[in-house]
Amino acid sequence: MSTTISQALQPAFATGEFITQVFLVSAALFMLLAIAMFYRAVKGPTTQDRVLAVNVLGTNTVVVLALLGAGLGEPSLLDIALVYALLNFLMAVAISKFTVERGGVL
Repeated sequence: MSTTISQALQPAFATGEFITQVFLVSAALFMLLAIAMFYRAVKGPTTQDRVLAVNVLGTNTVVVLALLGAGLGEPSLLDIALVYALLNFLMAVAISKFTVERGGVL
């Protein structure tokens, strides 16, 4: 009986359920931000705007995967997020090199 009283007195935010909900709501908010950034990637006035928007979308995807992995208790999503972060970095370097060789940045 004493365990139920101590559980009843425990604040709601101290439970794992609340933390899971915070992770999932945060992931949903990041997805809304991704929609706005996708618009910038399509309609960006310059190539640099588009490249930056695609890079932000990749980083946003890594954050969403990490939040979902932590919120749902799936460690495999964290591994996928790490691999995707590496691919996102390589993509940014490749696009930057291509843009510099064509004379767009320097």
